Amino acid sequence: MSDSTLWWLLTAAAVALELLSGSFYLLMLGIGLAAGALAAHLGAGLAWQLTAAALIGGGAVLLWSRRARPAPGTEDSAASADLNLDIGQLVRVERWNADASATVRHRGAEWMVELAEAESAAGTDSTPPAPGRYRIVAVRGSHLIVQALPH
Repeated sequence: MSDSTLWWLLTAAAVALELLSGSFYLLMLGIGLAAGALAAHLGAGLAWQLTAAALIGGGAVLLWSRRARPAPGTEDSAASADLNLDIGQLVRVERWNADASATVRHRGAEWMVELAEAESAAGTDSTPPAPGRYRIVAVRGSHLIVQALPH
């Protein structure tokens, strides 16, 4: 069996494992294995094949890991639906207080509710918002930050 055939089989195995596991990093390593196969097709020795596979695969993994992960402090975890399953859920507010806060029952517990900044700034006439259904857009401690649903 030629070197290039072995590299292509390893590439196929990495892609198949990626399809089963969903780990995009295996696909990046598969790119490196394909680079090793191409080096074998070009007649490079085993050392150059391994070097090509390691540099291309490792570089692809490094580039992907830097792109996939936001820089520390740049993501607002309070409004991230990946970190907080309440984001996007609906709550019913029966009565708003004069300070535009309310208490609702959500997931079997009492929560304080506040309007999102954009909506609370728009309603500066000191009238409380209307009762109804609201969408959770952030969670800060025990406070749900909500937006009115479009009518």
